[in-house]
Order: sequence, then structure tokens, then C-alpha cells
Amino acid sequence: MNWKVDYRKHTLRFKFPAGTSRGILREKEIFIIKVENDTGHFGLGESAPLKGLSPDDIPEFESHLAQACANLQKETVDFDSEESIYEWLFENIPARFPSLRFGMETALLDLRYGAQRCIQPSDFSANSRGIPINGLIWMGKKEFMRHQIDEKLEAGFNCIKIKIGALDFDSECALLDYIREYYTPEQISIRVDANGAFTPAEAEEKLRHLAAYGLHSIEQPIRQGQWEAMRSLCAVAPLPIALDEELIGIYSLQEKIQLLEKVVPQYIILKPTLLGGLRASKEWITLAEERNIGWWITSALESNIGLNAIAQFTATLDSKVHQGLGTGQLYHNNIPSPLTIEQGHLFYGNSEMWEFPL
Repeated sequence: MNWKVDYRKHTLRFKFPAGTSRGILREKEIFIIKVENDTGHFGLGESAPLKGLSPDDIPEFESHLAQACANLQKETVDFDSEESIYEWLFENIPARFPSLRFGMETALLDLRYGAQRCIQPSDFSANSRGIPINGLIWMGKKEFMRHQIDEKLEAGFNCIKIKIGALDFDSECALLDYIREYYTPEQISIRVDANGAFTPAEAEEKLRHLAAYGLHSIEQPIRQGQWEAMRSLCAVAPLPIALDEELIGIYSLQEKIQLLEKVVPQYIILKPTLLGGLRASKEWITLAEERNIGWWITSALESNIGLNAIAQFTATLDSKVHQGLGTGQLYHNNIPSPLTIEQGHLFYGNSEMWEFPL
């Protein structure tokens, strides 16, 4: 089969300065991959290395992307099964390029399942079921964060995720007080994400303070790579700990098992763009469930193309917990899509609503 493979760079612009413990985000650069077969049908994927975090956030990334596109265009194999897709991916794209694998993987899956942006068919892609998601609260001044909280609660979210680590700790606790003044843990579930902002020496005490607010969990309280300290914290923490950045850069099955059995977290958080795609994320899920470790899936600031792929994958797993898939509303110039959020759920509407930049 003859292939036409191309990509286009696109810069997403945030609607507001998005604060994290690693700095302020105003733009996000992505690469949209288009794989077209000889019948004129095409699949779309997205490669979007996250600056300062993705293993493939390197100056030479685009040249590697161009080479992968050229390699695929020379292929004569018909990807008539998922296994044939993954054989090509694993042979041609090294694990150290997780966002590139994710983009190629999802473009090929899109093409395999009809070139209708249906990455993995489910009742979600058939628009008969929504996915419960958390409402994301970005770092900023106290008034800005409180305004976001009010907006999410008014929009019907019953799970809120708050990024912490930018304000002083007392101000962040005051925001939690604000929610708990009106809503019990049974009414509104609160997750906090520290992005590694605490030191091992202070983390246990801060977690004791946070536990008083009846939190669902805290993501990555200390910086990744400190397995002994994280293990000790998971063993004594008065609220569940979820590993996030800790999973990045771990590729082999044995390394994944080693991390889970060494640290023994209560949850892991899966970001396919950072972990090497959908199949790599599924491997993490299988290992976690075998060890009674909970999980949920989160987007990593992709456009609606990447978000759609992650959401459709998530829907096939039939998880009942809130997922982190609410980032589609962050940008002025996102790719128009049928993804909508209603009452704290992500839905997929009419596929004809897609508009493509390639």
C-alpha cells in the first residue's frame, strides 16, 4: 500500500497564563501527524512533547519526527491489525520518544478504524456515554484560583483538582477551607497536585495538614526519582499518594514492576503522551491492578486531537473514577472538535464537527 505521511507544527495559545510549580505557560507547541492511504482516507495523531518534562523534549525532535514520517511513507505493509501497527512502531520509534510513538500510534489507529477520528470504538465514541472528569484549577493569585473554583462548581463538577505549590501554603489551605465551608467530601471530591513542590523533610507534616480537608489524594508531593523517600511517605501518609512524574522515563516491564513494588503508591496517573502511548499506558494499568494500585488517566495539554485519542482509549477501560481529561477548553485556537463538557463529564458528539488543519 502507498502511504502519504506529513506533519504540521501548530502553536496553541492559552486563554490565560497557566501557572504550574515549574513556571507560567502561555503557549504550547504541537505537531499534528497525518497518515493517508492510497484510497484518500487519513488518520490524525498528535506529538506534543511537554517542555522540561517529556523525555523527547529535545532540539532535534522535529528531525526525528520527519524521519519517522519518511520511514512510514516508504512502507508497503498493510496495517491490517493492531499488532502490525505496534510491530512497526516498536521497530521504528525508540521508547525514548514517547510523544512521537503516541502520535504515530494514534494516527495509524485512526486510519485502521475508519479514518473518522475513532481511535478505539466504544459507547463514548458512539455518543451514548460520557466520561466523568475532574475540574482543573490552575495556579495563580488567590482571587483567580477562587474564581476558577466557583466556575467549576457552578458547571456541575463534583471532583476538583487544584494545583498547589505556587502560593504560600497557608493561602493554599485557605482555598481548601473555602470549598469545605460549603461542600463536604461526599459532595465534592478534591485532588491536589503538588508537582514535586515539597521537600522530603517537610512533606509528611504538610500532608497531615492537607488530610484535614478530606482530600481524595495528592499527586507527586515530592520530586520524582527519590524512591526511598517516596516509599516512606506512601507508607505513613494520612491521605493517598498518586505518582505522576515518577513514571516518566521508565520503559521496560521490569523497571515498571520495580517502581511499583519499591514505592507501593496508592495510585498512579497515566499520561500517554509522556509514557509512550496507549499500549504503554495499558501495561502500567495491568501491573497496577495486579498489585491493587488504583489509577486514572490524564491528558498532558494536547490539542483536541490528542485529547480525543486519550479519551477514546480511556472509555474502553470502563473506569468509574474521575479522569483528568478537561484540558480541551484551555486554548484560544484549539482544533474544532465534537468534544464537549457537560455537568463534569466529557462527551463526544457528531464526528462531522471536526475541522482539520492539514
